[in-house]
Amino acid sequence: MKKLTNNFQQQATTYFMGESLLQLGNHVDRNRSVLVIDENVERLHGHHLHDWKKIVVPAGEEVKNMATVELVIDGLVAHEADRKTTLIGIGGGMITDVAGFAASIYMRGIPFGFVPSTLLAQVDASIGGKNGVSHGKHKNLLGTIRQPEFILFDYALPLTMPAEEWHNGFAEIIKYACIMDAELFDYLEVNREKALARDVAVLEYLVEKSVAAKTKVVLEDEFENGPRRWLNFGHTLGHAVEKLEHIAHGKAVAIGMVAAARFSEQLMGFSNDQTLRLIKLITDYQLPVAFTSDKAAVFDIFKLDKKREKDAIHFVLLEKIGKATTMPVPITDLQLLLQAL
Repeated sequence: MKKLTNNFQQQATTYFMGESLLQLGNHVDRNRSVLVIDENVERLHGHHLHDWKKIVVPAGEEVKNMATVELVIDGLVAHEADRKTTLIGIGGGMITDVAGFAASIYMRGIPFGFVPSTLLAQVDASIGGKNGVSHGKHKNLLGTIRQPEFILFDYALPLTMPAEEWHNGFAEIIKYACIMDAELFDYLEVNREKALARDVAVLEYLVEKSVAAKTKVVLEDEFENGPRRWLNFGHTLGHAVEKLEHIAHGKAVAIGMVAAARFSEQLMGFSNDQTLRLIKLITDYQLPVAFTSDKAAVFDIFKLDKKREKDAIHFVLLEKIGKATTMPVPITDLQLLLQAL
């Protein structure tokens, strides 16, 4: 196990890299903690957690809403949680978002930590302090930025995922490669077969590279005033597609990255050859690339994007693979670019 402590502006977060879920009790007092897990985690891992206080909520992105937050808060009240109680979210990105948000507002804030159980949550959703829920057709419209006290990375947990969910996690890893790490892009190309076969050494390498990449950006820009916006590469359009098509986050981001690469060709002179290279990599990891959503409906969601300021959206574009930039693009220009897809 590797233990890493990152001193974010708000709160130091300790990463327990390669630690086992079974060792959670070594890092928190189980008598002063409450777990939040979904039905899938309860089914797969609940027998390891029988002597913990637990709140079990429904599974799925569609329940990432205030109703689920209220279930968690009701559970905290039932367990008589106080301001020193630690709330621990064990699960995928929905669970870490909901648990972090509930902890941020219960009694004006209690300590919390995460044990991400999916590849997507380990490489992205659990890191960086963004916690929140969706509202209507708008993803993550309600939320906070507040750092967990710890994140425990058990590399065995994602190995239980269905194949489709395994593939979803690679979208965020490909994103890091696109925006800041050309060598990681090369690694993903060369090690595709091992990665898809769930080679543990490859998984460990990819999780640690991804965690380091996101942490570096968040330490530089915790509250998203500059470089942290790069982490939204593929997400502006991806979030709209995700809500409209009811598809997995990774699939939606994959589609969004291809669209962003096309926009980068028009706005940044990004090479079409590089776009084709990105499309091949995404396809190799069994993720979709084709944009087929209703463009008017996507544009309606664009208009309330959190990265909008007045009549422009801070859109993440690529100068080249491994180097991103952010450009304020007028809403009217984005509408034209969208129509050209």
